[in-house]
Amino acid sequence: MNILEVNHVSKSYAQHQALSDVSINIPKQTIFGLLGPNGAGKTTLIRIITQIIEADQGEVFINGEKLNPRHIGVIGYLPEERGLYKKMKVGEQLLYLAQLKDLSKAEAKARIKIWFKKLDIEGWWNKNIEDLSKGMQQKVQFVATVIHEPALLILDEPFSGFDPINANLIKDEILELREKGSTIIFSTHRMESVEELCDHLALIHKSKKILDGATKDIKNAYKANTFNVEHTGDLTLQHPLFEQLQKQHLEDHTYRSVIKILSTDSPNRLLQELIGLTEVHSFQEKIPSINEIFISKVQEEK
Repeated sequence: MNILEVNHVSKSYAQHQALSDVSINIPKQTIFGLLGPNGAGKTTLIRIITQIIEADQGEVFINGEKLNPRHIGVIGYLPEERGLYKKMKVGEQLLYLAQLKDLSKAEAKARIKIWFKKLDIEGWWNKNIEDLSKGMQQKVQFVATVIHEPALLILDEPFSGFDPINANLIKDEILELREKGSTIIFSTHRMESVEELCDHLALIHKSKKILDGATKDIKNAYKANTFNVEHTGDLTLQHPLFEQLQKQHLEDHTYRSVIKILSTDSPNRLLQELIGLTEVHSFQEKIPSINEIFISKVQEEK
């Protein structure tokens, strides 16, 4: 079942078309990557889902119900532009924001203490926001986003400002939130994070959706029948069914070749050919990365 359905949504500002007939479905308890170059329309779509702005056309449904003000309570939104009150203390601010989400003061305080322990910030209660680094402020804002245990989390560049250790800490918490039942929309430019975290993704470019589906299915669809082969000694293929695209000397007598099968033959045929010519150390199909697919699709649309 889908937690979120966006049906034929369009939005324009004066002469600028921000979204054009965009439809996406987000299954429950998944991490959904919302991708696109700067200015593609991602932020506009997020603002429509969070009811900051309204669509000109189309409809949005949460749990099968048309989007309405009651849904604000089931959404947690971490915007790319951070929004903490710099003069307030960390604990005071989180208590205030949690109570805006209808938590009692006692429940809010209990949950905040749990998150402080999770994120290793137990001594921060009386720190001023303005005295914290960008990464430290990001931890506080993350807690503010998840404190009311929303069913739908929208995270816009959640790793911005984090060092690798804290980025991994937040990544683990995101995965745990999914395991506990949350659905996460993850908007980012960091393709390695998409590869690692996202079950499904959509790519928006120039206001239109140009790619959508399960991450694994998308990667399989863009396979090019190409294989990475590490082998002993130099190798030159003469067989008309195989094309040697690249050849690289690694060390000593070891080489890496990139070989494409030009027919519908199985990889076994290529492997048999190679075994007759060289000693094969590894044989692996070349699966395109999400970054390679992203660049390819955006360039196609130019």
